[in-house]
Amino acid sequence: MGSGPPGPGKRGPEACDRAAACYHHVVAGRREEPAMTTGTQLAALRERVADLPERPGVYLFKDAEGEVLYVGKARSLRQRVRSYFQSSKYLTARILRLMQRVADLEFIVTRNEVEALILENTLIKRYRPRYNVRLRDDKTYPYLKITVNERWPRVSVVRQVKDDGARYFGPYTFSASLQEALRLIRRVFPYRTCSNHRLARGGRPCLHYYIGRCLAPCAGLCDEEQYDGMIRELIAFLEGRSREMLNRVERQMQEAAENLEFERAAELRDQLRALHQVLEQQQAAGPRRGEQDAIGLAREGDRAHAQVFFVREGKVIGREQLSLSGVEGLADEEVLAAFLTQYYSRASYVPQEVLLPCDLPEGEAEVITRWLGERRGHRVRLHRPRRGAKRRLVEMAEHNARLLLERAETEERARDDRARRALEELADYLGLEEPPRRIECYDISNLQGAQAVGSMVVMIDGEPRKSEYRRFRIQTVEGPNDFASMQEVLYRRLRRGLQEREEARKAPGRAVGTPNRALVLRPTAPEGLLGSLSEGMPEGAAGGSPDSTPEEAGGFADLPDMILIDGGKGQLSAAVEVLDRLGLVDIPVFGLAKRFELVFAPGRPDPIVIPRDSPALHLLQRIRDEAHRFALTYHRKLRQRAALHSVLEEVPGIGPRRRKALLEAFGSLDAIARATEDELAAVPGMTRKAAEAVYRAFHRLPRPEAAGDAPGEPGDGAGDE
Repeated sequence: MGSGPPGPGKRGPEACDRAAACYHHVVAGRREEPAMTTGTQLAALRERVADLPERPGVYLFKDAEGEVLYVGKARSLRQRVRSYFQSSKYLTARILRLMQRVADLEFIVTRNEVEALILENTLIKRYRPRYNVRLRDDKTYPYLKITVNERWPRVSVVRQVKDDGARYFGPYTFSASLQEALRLIRRVFPYRTCSNHRLARGGRPCLHYYIGRCLAPCAGLCDEEQYDGMIRELIAFLEGRSREMLNRVERQMQEAAENLEFERAAELRDQLRALHQVLEQQQAAGPRRGEQDAIGLAREGDRAHAQVFFVREGKVIGREQLSLSGVEGLADEEVLAAFLTQYYSRASYVPQEVLLPCDLPEGEAEVITRWLGERRGHRVRLHRPRRGAKRRLVEMAEHNARLLLERAETEERARDDRARRALEELADYLGLEEPPRRIECYDISNLQGAQAVGSMVVMIDGEPRKSEYRRFRIQTVEGPNDFASMQEVLYRRLRRGLQEREEARKAPGRAVGTPNRALVLRPTAPEGLLGSLSEGMPEGAAGGSPDSTPEEAGGFADLPDMILIDGGKGQLSAAVEVLDRLGLVDIPVFGLAKRFELVFAPGRPDPIVIPRDSPALHLLQRIRDEAHRFALTYHRKLRQRAALHSVLEEVPGIGPRRRKALLEAFGSLDAIARATEDELAAVPGMTRKAAEAVYRAFHRLPRPEAAGDAPGEPGDGAGDE
């Protein structure tokens, strides 16, 4: 019956249906590549298993790359999963092979064993884990897929729903009935079924065009507006909005007959019959159970977690979990209203009904309902169920949201404890009086001196503070000179910090910076390179964005408790000179060399050797690698943008006047690269030929994301991947 027992105990069967599900992460450290699980990882997982709930549910074992290895169900998640971590002499060879690759565990809590059994099959079908055995009578119902994310949407029958931007309808219980329905539907909606390769190749249309079953976009025999209109009507029909379409086709048939267009009238008559046949088939298959999203919320203090279960045709086909902040002081109704507007403003699909855990604030329900209806293109019902199956769905969503919140709090406490121990150990190795709270790391990236940039990343209490990351374009250094570039970046950042602190002293009652730092300030006149930096930089370029206020610049007045330089003795000496010239002699600075991971300190001939397995070294490596990544991604963006600018200058027929017109019309090179030929041709002074030349030139290059070029501009937090 079951998927077969790699599990040590007795396995149950698998199926799939309604279940309340929330993924909970139990992660054993950082993993670089799929490999055999280490003893440390297994030990970390074993410790976390003790925190699993003694509730029914489903568990997923994953490898180091996140691939699902095995899915199982349990009456008690804690007892079941713990049995995998017993002595190897009690495990079969199959389980031993599985556990040698397990690096991660997720679990899903359900209301009972039946729901666990049902959900287990859903996940097995979705992930096809290598250590699960498939049932011989395993049945997967077909779905209708419409690739609305493509220029010419295609319609096909699939048996797996993916998060790929397409629209899915189903599942349909009878494959033969679906195929017959599609045969009839295609007489009314002549959509394409060919591959994208065939579409791009073009040429003569296929047989489907000649028998009226395709509009032949591959041969250019229809325009996008006509094809998109047909696809919209098809989607409306599949969503159940058929009455309006039937009336329209019948009206067109009568008009054609009155105008003596008998062939056209007969064609419309056949279409009308086909639509009625499809509707009859749908009714024969039984009433549809609709579409719902069931929402659960859990909150504690200033944070909250939400669970959204996607229920289609009475089945939970997926879920999404989200975190919210800034909820302290708000009523549950207010939090729910804010969540609904933010979530559905970005959701790809709005269902017929949204099941709520509580009522919305007075006056909000009508507004949100109307807005959701506009997004869906059809009426949406917001409903707070008080009893029955729908209420049980909401309760389970809430329960899983609460578990997720508790897990997040537990992991945050553990993460804080690990960071505290790493910082204490770091202070011991480096001879610091106390653990550094704010660590800043700097790196330089360039290609033979071209597009040279610097990065500053910040860790506070051992955790990245991405809102305070900064990027710098090197302005005063020519050629490949990492030492001078490092001095420029440090000088700009620290001088800006001193300026902000001075401004704070002049502003009564304004507290800026680290209050406990006893700075040794020795104002000295800049000399040498530092003098040229101070005198040669544009106004405001000393650090941060020249157009932003100190607060917007990210609080440069909060000087670091420790500076880490990505490099060895040379880069470290350059940094020490900047600190000495600015009088910031009490800020400890160190260099971390990549090759042997040695730490260099000023005034010490020999490097500081920190053990490879030390949390302190791992902390330094983490911030060093983050600074390198942040600098490198910015450098690549600037190179891509320079390439775009070069392309525009080299396009035949595009002189200074047309370049200016294009930039004024689109605002940026990236926007020009994204523009269509028609949009380019519509710019004053552009011809169709010139527009085609620009379009062809840009589409030979990748399209980079827009990159700001203000020196020291704020990082985007996500890291510019």
